[in-house]
Formats: sequence, C-alpha cells, structure tokens
Amino acid sequence: MTTKRTNEQWLAELQAEHPNYETAVANLTTILANGLRRGLLARVQTPAPEFHTQAEDFAQEAVLKVLDNLETFAGRSKFTTWAHKIAIAVALTELRRKRWQDSSLNSLTESDGGGDYTPSFVADDAPTPENRTARAELLTYVQSLIENELTERQRTALVDSVIQGKSTNQIAKKLEMKPNAVYKLLHDARLKLKKSLAKDGYTPGDILQIFD
Repeated sequence: MTTKRTNEQWLAELQAEHPNYETAVANLTTILANGLRRGLLARVQTPAPEFHTQAEDFAQEAVLKVLDNLETFAGRSKFTTWAHKIAIAVALTELRRKRWQDSSLNSLTESDGGGDYTPSFVADDAPTPENRTARAELLTYVQSLIENELTERQRTALVDSVIQGKSTNQIAKKLEMKPNAVYKLLHDARLKLKKSLAKDGYTPGDILQIFD
C-alpha cells in the first residue's frame, strides 16, 4: 500500500538525501506501473507474459526521468498526474521503438566491420557528409564523457541501461545493489553528464537533434 503525499511531500522525499527517498521511489514506481497497466497498456495488444514486465520497465524509466526533472514541476496539477504523463510518454516512445527491439539487441549494438560501437538506428540510410562527421564527433565526445566523468559503477549502470536495455532489477542484481540504489546511481550519472554537457556548451537536445 502506497502512502498518500502532497506535491510538496513528493518533491521533498524524492531528494536523494531524504530519509524516505527509497520508499518514495518505490511507491512512485508502483503507482506509475499500475497506472500504465490500467490505462495505456490495457489498450494495446501486449502478449500476456510481457504485460507486467513492460509496465515495470516503463515505470522504472519514467521514475528516472521524473528524478531528472523535478525542478521543472510547476505544481499546476497533482504530482502523480504530472508523473503519469511522463510515464505515458516513455511507454509510447518505447512501444514505437518495438520494431527495433523485435530484431535482436545484438543487431542494434554490433558495429559494422567490427569497429567502434555506433547504434544502427542512429544512422540515416544516406547521411550527408556533414551529419556523418557531426555524429562521429558527438559520439566520440559522449563516449569520452562516459569514460572519464563517471565512476566505474555509474558507467556500468548507464551502459547497461541505455545501450543494452537492461532493466533496473537486472542491473541491481549484476551490481549487487538494491533497485532503488540503482535509481540513484543512474540519476547521479545522468546529472553528472548533463553538467559536463552544459559546461562545454551543449544541451541534451543538441545531442538528440544530430540524430533526428
């Protein structure tokens, strides 16, 4: 059973230093997963074995986005309503990407010719020389940030989550951590990368725009 909280209580308890942080994260994950099961996922054709797993995975990713964007919550709605909108956006994005997941994960992450990793879905069928160069430079830049700015555990968690598509529970088992501790690990890693990007004059949108 989850505890009812005001908007102010959610914002306070989802701060990593708050004593109720892990409980608040677990409660929010449950709320979002249940909302997705009753709403969006109930309306799409999802095989029964995947239904509950997808809801958990989408909710976990949504919680990470919520933690990354707490400062943008304007308080014009209930906090959980705002968080549900983020969860729905995450789920819709991932469901659209299902066509990539339907091939094998290896085919998405393996490099052509055995060179450096470049996700196959990043490249256009016929990218311009300018875009090809910009992408190569940005991929090298981001890889450098991951290698040099993150701790080993942060790097492992981020690569497993973003590139290999592992769930928070899988990462927690690998690193012998509690799932809620993995949330904080990933949140701290993302925050560190954001600060490094901003320091060098980039925003996450700049990175994403190159790959549109």
